[in-house]
Amino acid sequence: MVATLVRLRFLILANSLKGKPWQIVAVVIGGLYGLGVLFGVVAGLIALSFAPSELARTVTVLGGAATILGWIVLPLIGPGTDQTVEPSRLAIFPIPLNQLVLGLLVSGVLGVPGIVTSIAALATAATWWQHPLGAIAAIICAVIGVLTCVAGSRAITALSSGVGSGRRFREAKGILFFIPLILLGPIMIGLTALLRSSADALPGIADIVAWTPLGAIWSVPGYLVTGDLGRAAAGFVIGLATLAILLIVWRSSLRHALENPARASSPAMKGTRKLGLFGVFPATPWGAVAARALTYWLRDPRYAQSLIVIPLIPVLLFVYSGNMGSMGVLNALGPVVALLLALSIYTDVSYDNTAFALHLSTGVSGRDDRLGRVVALGVFAVPVSALLTIASVWFTNSWQVLPGLLGIVFGLLLSGFALSSVISGRFVFPVPAPGESPFKARPGGGFMLTLTTFATWGALVVLVLPEAVLAVIGFVTGDAIYGWIALAVGLVLGGGMLVAAVRWGGSILDKRGPELLAALQAGK
Repeated sequence: MVATLVRLRFLILANSLKGKPWQIVAVVIGGLYGLGVLFGVVAGLIALSFAPSELARTVTVLGGAATILGWIVLPLIGPGTDQTVEPSRLAIFPIPLNQLVLGLLVSGVLGVPGIVTSIAALATAATWWQHPLGAIAAIICAVIGVLTCVAGSRAITALSSGVGSGRRFREAKGILFFIPLILLGPIMIGLTALLRSSADALPGIADIVAWTPLGAIWSVPGYLVTGDLGRAAAGFVIGLATLAILLIVWRSSLRHALENPARASSPAMKGTRKLGLFGVFPATPWGAVAARALTYWLRDPRYAQSLIVIPLIPVLLFVYSGNMGSMGVLNALGPVVALLLALSIYTDVSYDNTAFALHLSTGVSGRDDRLGRVVALGVFAVPVSALLTIASVWFTNSWQVLPGLLGIVFGLLLSGFALSSVISGRFVFPVPAPGESPFKARPGGGFMLTLTTFATWGALVVLVLPEAVLAVIGFVTGDAIYGWIALAVGLVLGGGMLVAAVRWGGSILDKRGPELLAALQAGK
């Protein structure tokens, strides 16, 4: 049964990539990147073998604890992470619970994250190769540590499946864990400064972490090498107890999930609702599309994920400006926000999924579809970008650069709307389906989407070069006329591109609409 579950896992993974060359390319590129990182980790662990034992123990304990913590936290960020064989789909089969736990545990170890973690963990033996007893202990502890990672990840997933089944809980959870990821840069800057100022305290911190379930198992080889057999034995016992408790919790949660599968509940009728945004926009095809698209912006967590970044960008720029010693960096606030918002609809049709059939069945023209989506985004993207630009100039007291900045901002918005109108009518991207976590990605899909995002950003930068060059000349020379020319060019050139793109993208959508719907239905 265990071997069957493992084979099933790889069969599902292979089938999910079959006939999808771009996802295969993304998987290969992502795998090469992972191998590069893994090579660096292994090389670092080998280099530690020539360092003092205290330093080697400190690094392995803190690194191992961070690894286990990452495995436990990641499922909270993206429900279903590394869940190729989902237990809910196995509920109808009479699989003994112990065999199911063992099979899922082994399949988790043999997944890509599990294999990478296993290689890195086993490489800790190279850190202690000059001490045979420590090297042997490192191999045994690495196995226990990797099993702890997988069991902890599965236990957290099983525990949160029932509590986090509600939509509002999933949205709030995603926001709470996505914010630290966005602020990762400032956090790393702060941690780096903290480590520099308290480097001598790291061994003491490692000693404390070695008493916790996260770092206990990783401390055993180091304490054996230094002759502290009591601490080594205590760490081994704590590590084994942690693994046992996680397995028990996972088994209990899995049994409850299998015996009480989640059922879709029918929403209660609450009477006739008002028209909402459909009563605000004109009663035209493009108005209906705009109302529908803006409703998604307000209620769909996949769209809200794009908006979470906006209020955090001022924080990021403020931290970086202080680190670089120049408050002028804050003037980039408006252009950065405009860049992010302008291209946030190039996956709009992909987010529609099979609901795109409504546009085809009702006979909405491609031009009305393109125009409605642009209007929905422009309702808040244009005022937000303009107000943030003015606010940044007011804060830095550099009003002379305002016309040039507005020229870049409006150029980015209008040209970005134009670019998105063409791309989203031509291509379908691997995005999370409606109702799924905004962070969930198909194998290779996340990397592919990131790759296309950067390519689209590059194309947009080329489109706004005329107004950007004029604005920069104005910034350098201090001549305000160049800024006003940049503003005029941004409005005229960007507006012309948008008008042409709405027509061109609409004609593409009219021709390729059925093909796009077929690709969406096939999940490509």
